[in-house]
Amino acid sequence: MGRGVKVAVIGGVFAVMVGGAGYGAYNVVSALDGGGGSSGSETKSGPPGKDEVAETTEKFFTAWEKGDATTAASYTDNASVAGTLLTAYSEDAHITGVEITPGTAAGTSVPFTVKAKVSYEGTTKPIGYKSTLTVVRGETTGRALVDWDPAVVHPELKDGDTLVTTESATPQIQAVGRNGTVLSKEKYPSLGPVLARLREKYGDKAGGTPGVELAVRHTTTQAPDTPLLTLTEGKPGKLRTTLSASVQAAAEKAVKRYGESSVVAVKPSTGEVLAVANNREDGFNAAFQGKVAPGSTMKIITAAMLIDNGVTDMNGPAPCTDSAMWQGQTFKNLTGMKPDEGATLADTFMRSCNTGFIKLIDEVTDSSLTQEAQERFGLGQDDWQTGIVSFDGSVPASPGPDRAANAIGQGQVQMNPLNMASVTATAITGEFHQPYLVPFDLDGRKPATAKGLPKSTASQLKQMMRLTATAPQGTAVKAMSGLHGDIGAKTGSAEVDGNAVSDSWFTGFRDDVAAAAMVEGGGHGGDAAGPIVADVLRVGG
Repeated sequence: MGRGVKVAVIGGVFAVMVGGAGYGAYNVVSALDGGGGSSGSETKSGPPGKDEVAETTEKFFTAWEKGDATTAASYTDNASVAGTLLTAYSEDAHITGVEITPGTAAGTSVPFTVKAKVSYEGTTKPIGYKSTLTVVRGETTGRALVDWDPAVVHPELKDGDTLVTTESATPQIQAVGRNGTVLSKEKYPSLGPVLARLREKYGDKAGGTPGVELAVRHTTTQAPDTPLLTLTEGKPGKLRTTLSASVQAAAEKAVKRYGESSVVAVKPSTGEVLAVANNREDGFNAAFQGKVAPGSTMKIITAAMLIDNGVTDMNGPAPCTDSAMWQGQTFKNLTGMKPDEGATLADTFMRSCNTGFIKLIDEVTDSSLTQEAQERFGLGQDDWQTGIVSFDGSVPASPGPDRAANAIGQGQVQMNPLNMASVTATAITGEFHQPYLVPFDLDGRKPATAKGLPKSTASQLKQMMRLTATAPQGTAVKAMSGLHGDIGAKTGSAEVDGNAVSDSWFTGFRDDVAAAAMVEGGGHGGDAAGPIVADVLRVGG
């Protein structure tokens, strides 16, 4: 019998009386039918009842507490996978002394608290956490079973993950910003995935020594281990980064304005990344790795292409009409935009008129935008060496209607905030400096190169971005209001198939800081992404 259980014979039948708070006993029905569930031969159907939920969780928790992985797994609807993880829980993670306290069930969902110990090579530390399980009806057996999910065992676990306690694969790092401030994920939560990547790549180069940790090992992804508990402290190695503590703090605060948002700030004169922040439920570093349409922020590159190819210039014609047809597809502007047949490129740019750009696409080739992006802005060649995993944009040569769609940041173009912050930096300086997070000489990385822009083109782009942020008709005026110094911006709204609301994009500069942000489902560029960028630029470098 389990702990705290007394057995008495009443009227010739065994009755179970629980004498303690923990799990360790079966109910009367379980004792009589050998613990197999229902005592009848008929297969049950429908959601498990209250008693079934209690009985199943009791048996599951009891076996788990005892370290009996096979038995515990047998009370789940995926015994093979559950057994493997529960075995690793005790054998690989070295977790013992498990005590599980259930909370109040809500239907078939049962919250619970786990308290245990992690012991490894003479060192023991306590661990505690909360989780939840759900009881479902087995499809073939009709038994009430725990609906298997790795998060039942620990909330940080996902499919394919396991738990290990061992000497860490790489030493811990103490990441420091450009002014020497320590950058921890506790103070800057959004940096968590970034710091993990930096540790994975540079932990053995920063001069530290490894410690012993309980960690989540992600066996089906390339993500580094996620530490959960440090048993033995190693010596962290100091890793210099380009990040600015003040700009990072502003970025962290700014992305909290909207869910599913990301922002990056760079120093245009050098390419140093000053801040990277995400506010996403999935924890994905969309700021560096996102691959989505950038909307009208792409018009910075398109305007450069038109100028560099002699099609027009900022004071040349770019008529803004109600609609424009390109190879059978009709393109329109945002609702309410007043047409202007006599518009210049600067007018069309600052108002973000789609048709003004579409009407000029016939003057270039399918590959013109691709060449401009690659040769002038350093995009789309898969050669950026930022220090962590990043995506350096994609501007494919597209025939048919996509040639026009690409020009306004739709079609097949893919970008992320890192890319667009770099685009702005190149546009206002005329020089491409590949963005980076850690010094190149730390590991001998070679930065990507591009020839940059002619001085005249850069000068025109910078002036058009200034007008967009300051002129009465500029789409970025509201978001950039109150900012001092040399400022400029470009707004964007990217339509996404199946989504009623477009993604919000915004990129801008203030003196020697450029920033770009994206908010999924945020609507117009100035409405959501704009305030995020403005908050970051307000702090400066």
